[in-house]
Amino acid sequence: METKILLENGTNELEVLEFIVDGNSYGINVAKIREIIPYQTVTPVPNSHPSVEGIFMPRDAMITAIDLRNCLQRGQSQPGGLFIITSFNKLDIAFHVDSVIGIHRVSWVDIIKPGATVTTAEDGISTGIIKIDGKLIIILDFEKIITDINPETGLKVTEIEAVSNTDVGDMPILIAEDSPLLRKLIIDSLKKSGYNNIIKAENGQEAWECICQCKEKKTIGKDVKLLITDIEMPLMDGHRLTKLVKSDDETKVLPVIIFSSLVNEEMRKKGEELGADAQLSKPEIGNLVKVMDNLLHKYYSK
Repeated sequence: METKILLENGTNELEVLEFIVDGNSYGINVAKIREIIPYQTVTPVPNSHPSVEGIFMPRDAMITAIDLRNCLQRGQSQPGGLFIITSFNKLDIAFHVDSVIGIHRVSWVDIIKPGATVTTAEDGISTGIIKIDGKLIIILDFEKIITDINPETGLKVTEIEAVSNTDVGDMPILIAEDSPLLRKLIIDSLKKSGYNNIIKAENGQEAWECICQCKEKKTIGKDVKLLITDIEMPLMDGHRLTKLVKSDDETKVLPVIIFSSLVNEEMRKKGEELGADAQLSKPEIGNLVKVMDNLLHKYYSK
């Protein structure tokens, strides 16, 4: 089963693939999926994490297979079922699931954030819940699953120590990121590099409201000088936010950086069509600062 993103740009919609693990329904953003294939025999890797089933080579590329049942603390998967092969954060990973139900097109507005009784902000592996025909589907945080298995695949915050800029401390930077953990890591990293004036938004809607307030006060480029946005966020995603900013004559002067695990070839094309000034994959935190410096110089040093 192959997947293809059919959504138009900036509609604030996403497609969620529903799949089954141990009788329960879970979801993944179709934008993360490269293909879905029948289970293949894997070669175990000595001394690997308990959730790593092993490696295999569909075609000519070596893929790591992750036992999603084990990640969800529901025992070990047996041979059979399907592999959902994903591509995000410049990684190709196969997740072993029991079966696939189908694809649902939903709006980010309809995604329910997990409450404190379901998951804690930093420890949980659910990014949201959708209700389809009376059934609850839990959308899993695949980036966190992989980072928990191998922390080296997450934000490379050590890269930031080599980057320092003392001339940018007062420049107001708006960040739209729904993950409390990632938001804190990004902000801490930017402060290490000299960016001390950070405006936080938990989703695209909050960021757009902040930008609209600046628009009303005629302070675009003063009260906010640059926007960094994730793509996957509740209420309003980063593509919709970018479209709103870049299609408005008063706000399009604001430089926009898309900083997301979803920046692959196809999604990069979408971001370019929407007018994003730069797009980076989330491990590239060191490169993010360099891109910020260049854009701020380009926009404001005239």
